[in-house]
Amino acid sequence: MHQKMPVVPWEAAAVRLQFPALDQIVHGNPLAYLDNAATTQKPVAVIEAMDRYYRHNNANVHRGVHTLSQRATDEFELARRAVQRFIHAGDEREIIFTKGCTEALNLLAYSWGGANLKPGDEILLSGMEHHSDIVPWQLVARQTGARIFPIPVLSNGTLDQEAYTRLLGSGRVRMVGVVHVSNALGTINPIAEMAVAAHAAGALFVADGAQALAHVPVDVGALDVDFYSLSAHKMYGPTGMGALYGRRELLDAMPPWQGGGDMIRTVSWEGSTFNTLPNKFESGTPNIAGAIGWGATIEWFETQINRPEAWAYEDRLRRLAEVKLSEIPEVTLVGTASEKTAVISFTLQGVHPHDLGTILDTRGVAIRAGHHCCMPLMKALGLPATARASFAVYNTEADIDQFIGGVRAARDLFA
Repeated sequence: MHQKMPVVPWEAAAVRLQFPALDQIVHGNPLAYLDNAATTQKPVAVIEAMDRYYRHNNANVHRGVHTLSQRATDEFELARRAVQRFIHAGDEREIIFTKGCTEALNLLAYSWGGANLKPGDEILLSGMEHHSDIVPWQLVARQTGARIFPIPVLSNGTLDQEAYTRLLGSGRVRMVGVVHVSNALGTINPIAEMAVAAHAAGALFVADGAQALAHVPVDVGALDVDFYSLSAHKMYGPTGMGALYGRRELLDAMPPWQGGGDMIRTVSWEGSTFNTLPNKFESGTPNIAGAIGWGATIEWFETQINRPEAWAYEDRLRRLAEVKLSEIPEVTLVGTASEKTAVISFTLQGVHPHDLGTILDTRGVAIRAGHHCCMPLMKALGLPATARASFAVYNTEADIDQFIGGVRAARDLFA
């Protein structure tokens, strides 16, 4: 018999009703959606906010004096202030809208890195970084002559802090990049302490917050980060929408990344001058509906969700699933840090993760299988891939039972 884990009181069933995509049958089974680390489903409040913009306020922002443009601009900038409030940034101009964390980190690497890195400079990146925080720095390092060094990952899925201290001791580190929460393992990294150490060594610090916003408190001031990337679709918002937070004095000093409308002040054949923050980094027509949807997401999160209770509930679900998985002898859990969010990475002996994901799909269970855009991490762990189940505020114990039944069925099929 599996150990019964108490679940914090939480009206998951009521929350679930706000998510239309969850109310469907997949291959004859109710959908058990456990791929939330890839993208979360969207509540009705977000869908309706975006629909309302397209039905009633569809116009470009910042450029029109007519009523629709003014309405769109007001909602767009209200969304920026909502993001500022949600992460406790000091100034709304420190929020640069992007397509997501990937574009935010590219912006930082090319703008700050291109302007500041030189041969011999060093960049430290955690060994569990997403490719979005590795490849941009590799490209910029190739152009500037800087070098990249990984912060090793220990066998339990935590970062080697002693190695980090040694790496900072070179005196040549200019930037440190660490994912706040690992998308592959769920590990919550101690970025506040790591940022303090980076600053003491004369380096700046950027955290990738893609997996953090929906699951842990984010206060960029308390975390003492210089930059922080954000993604809307990981926190029940629309895809194609995110932001880069940066300390204003750093953003002011950085050159524009892309050229086009809204980021310029004047243009002539002799040259151009550039706009102030945040416009300097937001060229062209933005994802207006996405920003408005993100603003609605944050309002929904702040008014409809008791975040501490919800996060405790997610953690209990994750622990319950881990207990049930551990009762299957062929399962090995990957990443056993004491500080984790609602992510379980695991392998099933004799079954490739992709085969497992396919079998689970036939039973209505959605998980992720692969390297999770973390190939260096998988190599360090000696694994080609893992299966990953990830939880959200709308998941239930019934989802876990459906998931565990599918894992057992896959084990039996390949026995």
